[in-house]
Amino acid sequence: MIHILLFAHLQEVVGESKLSVELSDITVDQLKAWLEKQYPQLSLQSIMVAINEEFATDTTMIQSGDTIAFIPPISGG
Repeated sequence: MIHILLFAHLQEVVGESKLSVELSDITVDQLKAWLEKQYPQLSLQSIMVAINEEFATDTTMIQSGDTIAFIPPISGG
């Protein structure tokens, strides 16, 4: 099982700030594709990802027990 944290507008799209899913041994890119299939209105193309509080790339492997945070770009002035 992995734990997914969603921030900002991602929470609004999914309707939850946290998800726990029975996935493991997949890449970040595969997880993004899975989430976008589960939530078709979700777009994760320009989203930063952290695994266990360390930034990750699309090819980083996700293991059971990991916490994955999806962090949208922040704009402001």
